[in-house]
Amino acid sequence: MIHRRKPVIAAAVLSLAALTTLPAGAADAHGHRAPSSRPAELPVAAPAFTVPPTGASALADLGAANGWQIQSTATAQQTGAQISTPGFATTGWLPVQNDGGGAPGTEINALVSNGSCPDVFVSATMKSCFGQMTKVGPDTLAQFSVPWWYRTDFTAPPAGQSARLVLGGVIGSADLWVDGTEVATSATVTGAYARRSFDVTGLLRPGTNSLAIQMHPNDPTAMLTLDNVDWSQIPPDNNTGIQFPVQLQTGGPLVDGNAHVVQNTAADLSSSALTVKTDVTNTTASAQTGTVSATVTPPGGGTPLSVSQDVTVPAGTTQTVTFAPSAYPALTLNSPQLWWPYQLGAQPLYALATSVAQGGTVLGTTSGTFGIRTVTSYLTGASSQAPDGVRAFKVNNVPVVIRGGGWDPDLFLRYAPADTARQIGLMQAMGINTVRLEGHLMPADWYRQMDAAGILVNAGYQCCDFWEDTSYTSAQQADYRLTAQTVGESLRDHPSVFSFQWSDNQPTATQESLALSGFAAADYAGPFIASAEYKSSPQLGPAGEKEGPYDWVPPNYWYDTTHSTGGDLTNSGGAWGFDSEQSSGDTVPTLDSLRRFLSASDHAALWQTPGANQYHSNYEGTKHTGYAFGTLYNLDTAITKRYGPWTGLSQYVEEAQVQNYESTRAQFEGFLAHSTSSTAPSTGTIYWQLNKGWPTLLWSLYNNDGDQAGAFFGAQKANRPLHALYALDDGTVTLDNLGGATQTGVTVESKVYSTAGTLLDDRTSGTLSMAPQQVRTAVLKPAVPTTAGTVNFVELLVRQNGTLADRNVYWLPGTADKVNWNKTTGSPQASMSQYADLTALKNLPTATLSATAATSSQSGPAGADHKVTVTLTNTSPTPTVGFFLRADLRRGTSAGAELPGDNEVRSAVWSDNDTTLWPGESETFTATYSAADLQGATPVVSISGWNVPAFDVVAG
Repeated sequence: MIHRRKPVIAAAVLSLAALTTLPAGAADAHGHRAPSSRPAELPVAAPAFTVPPTGASALADLGAANGWQIQSTATAQQTGAQISTPGFATTGWLPVQNDGGGAPGTEINALVSNGSCPDVFVSATMKSCFGQMTKVGPDTLAQFSVPWWYRTDFTAPPAGQSARLVLGGVIGSADLWVDGTEVATSATVTGAYARRSFDVTGLLRPGTNSLAIQMHPNDPTAMLTLDNVDWSQIPPDNNTGIQFPVQLQTGGPLVDGNAHVVQNTAADLSSSALTVKTDVTNTTASAQTGTVSATVTPPGGGTPLSVSQDVTVPAGTTQTVTFAPSAYPALTLNSPQLWWPYQLGAQPLYALATSVAQGGTVLGTTSGTFGIRTVTSYLTGASSQAPDGVRAFKVNNVPVVIRGGGWDPDLFLRYAPADTARQIGLMQAMGINTVRLEGHLMPADWYRQMDAAGILVNAGYQCCDFWEDTSYTSAQQADYRLTAQTVGESLRDHPSVFSFQWSDNQPTATQESLALSGFAAADYAGPFIASAEYKSSPQLGPAGEKEGPYDWVPPNYWYDTTHSTGGDLTNSGGAWGFDSEQSSGDTVPTLDSLRRFLSASDHAALWQTPGANQYHSNYEGTKHTGYAFGTLYNLDTAITKRYGPWTGLSQYVEEAQVQNYESTRAQFEGFLAHSTSSTAPSTGTIYWQLNKGWPTLLWSLYNNDGDQAGAFFGAQKANRPLHALYALDDGTVTLDNLGGATQTGVTVESKVYSTAGTLLDDRTSGTLSMAPQQVRTAVLKPAVPTTAGTVNFVELLVRQNGTLADRNVYWLPGTADKVNWNKTTGSPQASMSQYADLTALKNLPTATLSATAATSSQSGPAGADHKVTVTLTNTSPTPTVGFFLRADLRRGTSAGAELPGDNEVRSAVWSDNDTTLWPGESETFTATYSAADLQGATPVVSISGWNVPAFDVVAG
C-alpha cells in the first residue's frame, strides 16, 4: 500500500467555479493581478497540484509546529480579514495541538482539551456541560449553532516556490481566509471526505502567514458529512470541526505526488504485474523537463528494482507518469510475497519510492508501502429466500467466513495511534478478522496499522442521513463524485481494505455512476457492493447482504435458516447468508468498568429499573420496541426470565455477563457451523458493533476502557483457530480450523454433565485431519437430556496429538427458548413464546478453587511488556462444577491484598476467561500487559465466579 494523504481531485473541483478567479493581489501566469479590493473565491486555480503521499517532501501538516487557536464567533466577532491577518491577537482563544492523525479536531475537543467539562464521559456530565441533542439533524444547542474559528500561523515557502492549501474534508462547511483574503466560502468547502486544494502562492508574504477557517455547523441531513446515527449520544457540537490534516503543499518547478501501484496478479498468484503511477506538476509558466524515478523494494529489504523516464510537463499542468510492465518488464514480479489476513498468513509489505529531478537535483520525493493480494467477491447459495445468492469473499483464492464488527471512532473524533494499536490487540485476541467502517472513514495511520495487523476492512458510506438522499443539486453531485475519488485514493493501496459498500439503501443510478467514476479516476477497483441489505443497483447488481437483528434474541435464534422477511431480508433470522450488521443488543460491562463511568444513581437504575433510559445507551428514551435502543429492557427481561431475578448490582452484572457470553458465542459459532451448508450457506457476520467511542451499554464487544466482559470472551471462544462447537439447531458437534495450516492428529471429546456433577454421556471422535479453513459438521452427537426445569452442561475438548488445544462449555436448558417467529421476523428483537429455564444454575453448590499466578517479561500488543500466567484448578471434594470463573489482574500489595479504588490493570489482554471447570480439571490462561500500568504496585490476580467466593493470589 502507498501510505499517503488523499490527493487533490482537480477534475471534480473544476466544475464548481471558473479557473480564472484569483484572490486579491494574486498574480496569474502572466503577472496580472486581481484588484485588491475584490476578494474572490478560489475552488481551484491553475496549476492544479496533486497531493503527495505521506513522506512526500512537498507536503506539511499545518499546526504541527505551533498548534491551532479555536474560538466561537459568539466571542470572536472580528471579520475574517482581521482574524486571518498575521499578528492578530488570540488572547482567550482555545489552544489545540494536532491529534495523532494530524488534525485539530472538533469544537468540543477544543473545549475538553482546555479543561472544560472534566470527566465528560462520566454519567450525564456531557449533557450537564453542553446540553443534549435528541435527533440527528441541524444542531439545536445555541453554543454550537454558530460558526467557530480555527486559526494557525505558518511560514511561507522559499521565494520561487508555489504553495497550495489542501483540505482533506471538513465536518460542516467552511470559509477559508489567508492573510486577510477570503480564498473560498462555505458554498464550496463542504463534504467530510472531499479533498480540495487552493492556490495561495500570490497571497503569501515572507515569514509568518496566517490561515483562518470559519467552520459552519454540521447538518447530517443536508450535507455529505458524518453523524452517529443511533450508536450513542449525539456529540453536542454535531462533530463540527476538522478531522483530517490541513496541509500546505509547496515546491517547484516540478512537484511529485499521488504515487501508487495498480496490481494485476495472475489467477494462480504466481506473478503480479505492477503498474506504477505518479503525478508530476509543473508549477511554472513554461514547460519543464525532469527525470522521474520509481523504486520498489521487496518486504524485508530485498534487492530493490528501479525504473526511470524523462518527461516534459507543459506549463501549469499536471501529468501522470506511468511505468507499465509492458515497457518495464522488471515490474512483473514472479512468486510475489502475498499479504494475508493474520489468521491465514503473513503481512509482507512492499515499499514504493518515487522522485522527480532536474539536472541531477532531486526536487521532490514520495515514499510508502503496498501489499499484494487478490480479493474475489461473488454470490453463492441461491435459494427461495435469496434468489440471487448471498455475498461471499475469497482472499488469495481462499474462501473466508467474514467474522467482524462495526467500528466506532472516538465520540469527539480524536485520533490516537496508540489507541488503534490497543484495539487491534483486543481484536486479535478475540479472533475477529474484519472491521466494518460505516461512513466513519479514518486517518491514514489507521489503515497502515490494519495493513500491518492483517485485519480486513470493509469500508463504505453511512445510512440514515443525506448520503441516502435521492435528490442532489449539481454542486452536491460534484461533491459526491469528489468524495468517491478522494476516498478511493485513500483506500486503493491498502491490502487490508477488501471491499467498499453503500449502506442500507442502494445508490440511485446517478449516484452509482458518479461514485464509480470517482473511484475509477482514483484507480481504486473495489470490490463494490450496492447495499448492506438485499438490494440491487443498475451497474453493481445484487448486493447479496442482509441486516439485523439489533436487540436481544436468544442464542438458538442464530441457528435459524428458514425465516425471512423477503425483499431486503432485514431482520431475517440467523446464520445464513452475509449479515452486514447484527447482534443481541446491549452489552453490560464488568463492575470495574461500570464504576468508572456510571454514578451511584445510574447503578441503581441499571439493576432496579430495566425500563429506564440509560444515558450511555443512546438518546432514544424509554421505548423498547422497534428501532429504539435507549433502554436495556429487552436484555433485562430475558435475563430475568431465563436466569431468574437478581437482588443487587453485582448479581445483575454476573447474570448479564453469562447471557452476553452465550449470545455472542452463538452468533459467531452459528455462522461457522452453517458455512458449508449447500442450501443456505452462511458467509459472514458483522457484530453490531465492535467498539464504541465512549463508555457504553449498547452494542460493543469491548468497552472504550479496554474492558473485556462476557461478550468479549464469548466471541473469543467462538473464533479460536482450532475449535469445536455445539450446534444449537441439531445438537451435533462441529469442528473448524480457521488457521492457515493443516492440523493433523485432532480428536474431539464431548462430555455431558448434570448440575449435580454426574457424567451422563462421554464420547470421542476418531483422529481427524483439518485443512486450512475447513469446517467439519456432525463430528459427534452428545446425548443431552431435555427434562423440563433442568440444566445440563456439555463440555467439548479438542486435543491435538493428545495435547488439549481447545475447551468449550455450554449450559443447556431442558426448557428451551422458543421464538414466536410470526411476531419476530422483520423485527429488530425477538418476541418469545417461551424463555429457556436456566434458573437451576442458581442452585449450584459452592465450588472450591485453587489458583496460581506468575509474571514474566514478554512483549504483547500495544506496548505490553509483561505476561501473567494464571492456572485455575477445581479442587472441590464433591462433583461440583466451578461455573463461569474469571480472573482479573489488579494492583496490590506484596501480601496479596488489592489496593483500594480502581485497581484493575486495564492494559491486560486475556487469552481466555469466563471458564468452567469440574473437580480435578485445570485451565491455564495468560494476559499480556504493560508493567507501567502497575504504577509500582505488586501484580495481584483476583479470582471470582458464579458459585465461587472471590479471592486473590500474588502474581510473583
